[in-house]
Amino acid sequence: MRYQHPDRLQAAILDWAGTVVDFGSFAPTRIFVEAFAQFDIEISLEEARGPMGMGKWDHIRTLCDQPAVTERFMHRFARLPTDEDVTAIYERFMPLQIEKVGEHSAPIPGALEAVADLRERGLKIGTCSGYPQVVMQKVVELAAAAGYQPDHVVATDEVPKGRPSPAQALANVIALGLDDVAACVKVDDTEPGILEGRSAGMWTVALRFSGNFLGLSWAQFQALPAERLAAERERIDALFEDSRPHYLIDTLADLPPVVDAINQRLARGESPQGC
Repeated sequence: MRYQHPDRLQAAILDWAGTVVDFGSFAPTRIFVEAFAQFDIEISLEEARGPMGMGKWDHIRTLCDQPAVTERFMHRFARLPTDEDVTAIYERFMPLQIEKVGEHSAPIPGALEAVADLRERGLKIGTCSGYPQVVMQKVVELAAAAGYQPDHVVATDEVPKGRPSPAQALANVIALGLDDVAACVKVDDTEPGILEGRSAGMWTVALRFSGNFLGLSWAQFQALPAERLAAERERIDALFEDSRPHYLIDTLADLPPVVDAINQRLARGESPQGC
């Protein structure tokens, strides 16, 4: 039996917050600030955004390990933050997240049209998120009411190891019955999400403006002057550089032409692992 290189994409594996819903990725970040505040630990929205894309327990652990946050914890409790402390913060975070995720659940402008366009090109739509299953259930329900129903969803606690591990992306490959990881494109607004796709052997597309790195609302984004947009594009491209996305685009609305470009490269025998 001989290996048959795919000549077309079969699926897009999409992130949720900052990619398809919640322009600016506000739902998770603001809740981190509130959860830490319940322990009298102040963190900024910018600090909360730092590890975005990871599973939420790992995100909190990473925040606690940041020197500035560790110092505040030491000042408040006279000891280093332990895994038990991380779990306690996580247990405060979860009810807040479930309660408030609906406040930032609107589809990103152009996302539903882009997904419809991908389906017309014959692609299945898989999804994964840093949210655990209990939060994803509500996110999926709200998205369905708004007209978004992907073919599969994988929450971070449904696999042994969350992003940047490839487990969630690969779980989509299995569930969707796909033939080859090279026939998949992973789309995300965070470095862990791009590394997830890279580690899974997929094509990867990073989103500049709808997610975590810009961190603005749709209205704020629309109001940015051209000069500021150009500067932000350059800054964000540099932030993504180490994760090596194959493509960078502004929002999901720009994805269909990238799919066409990838299909052309696949037809020429190129693979995501080789570039």
